[in-house]
Amino acid sequence: MRAAVYHGKHDVRVEDVAGPSPADLGPDDVLLRPLWCGICGTDLHEYAVGPIVIPTDPHPLTGARLPQILGHEFSAEVAATGAEVAHVVSGDRVAVMPLVFCGRCHHCVRGMNHLCTRMACTGLSWAWGGIAELAVVGGYQVAKLPEAVSDVQGALVEPAAVAAYGVDRGNVRPGDVVLVTGAGPIGGLAALYAHACGAEVLVSEPNRHRAALIQSLGIAEVLDPTQVDVAEAVRERTGGVGADVAVECAGNARALHACIEATRSHGTVVQTGLHVAPAQIDPATLSLKDLSVIGTWCYPVYDWPRIIRLIASGRYPVERVVTAQIAPEQIVSQGFEALVDPQGQQVKVVVGGERR
Repeated sequence: MRAAVYHGKHDVRVEDVAGPSPADLGPDDVLLRPLWCGICGTDLHEYAVGPIVIPTDPHPLTGARLPQILGHEFSAEVAATGAEVAHVVSGDRVAVMPLVFCGRCHHCVRGMNHLCTRMACTGLSWAWGGIAELAVVGGYQVAKLPEAVSDVQGALVEPAAVAAYGVDRGNVRPGDVVLVTGAGPIGGLAALYAHACGAEVLVSEPNRHRAALIQSLGIAEVLDPTQVDVAEAVRERTGGVGADVAVECAGNARALHACIEATRSHGTVVQTGLHVAPAQIDPATLSLKDLSVIGTWCYPVYDWPRIIRLIASGRYPVERVVTAQIAPEQIVSQGFEALVDPQGQQVKVVVGGERR
């Protein structure tokens, strides 16, 4: 079968690889035909400076190692199921929750499977990925999509869950003022979700193309951090008080500092974007402002049905952050290369084939 395979830094190839067979399925496995798959920020880090998450030695839980079939944000059609899978059948459309966990460690037995000490991820540290003609996942990883949710929306359930978890960890309530720094895919989805929660949303973004996309959504005021002091601008709009919650999605020190400065006393700063370098903060500011600073990692693995229902309701229009739909053969030139450009025009690129 054809698949997009990661071999190393700046080395992603669409090539022929051996595919799975229904005869190879375990009792809890599901064989899928991927439909659409998003290129994630993690994929971009792997492409630009990796391997980072993708293992060069056999993964302790799955045994996976380089080369790796990419793709962990995907929708798919069920091709076959193992004997003990009862919640989906052949022909169903599903969204894939890509985390693979042991179920036995301290965190797993307490329901915090996203913090599994041996966690793996489909498309990063698993034999299969979503940018391929076929993939195998565990039955617990698939959630059926209703007719109201399109294939492209189904591919966005995973990043939508990341964004939602950041907003939820901030305990955002209707009427809150929420600052989101960074209008990439996660920042855009966080702004959409905070708006769906009834918040007044402000978004800080220097890239004019990404800023224009957020502006077009009609859900937030956009601030250019190269032109204004973000913290001062937020205070001006809140009578000098500041944001109730700031969700940092840019993954850089300047954005984190802006969040801390812009958040009101006894407010909450949530770190959702992944930093690739240390960021220094002033502990005295945290104390003087009585701030809560919260980190987030992934999402609760059981959240897929809720996110899917919210998308189906129309209140979480996740597809609106998609700026390009490309074929697998275009994944490097129109996917990775377009997305690693800091001044590029793309926000969210999905890879796949035309269906609906």
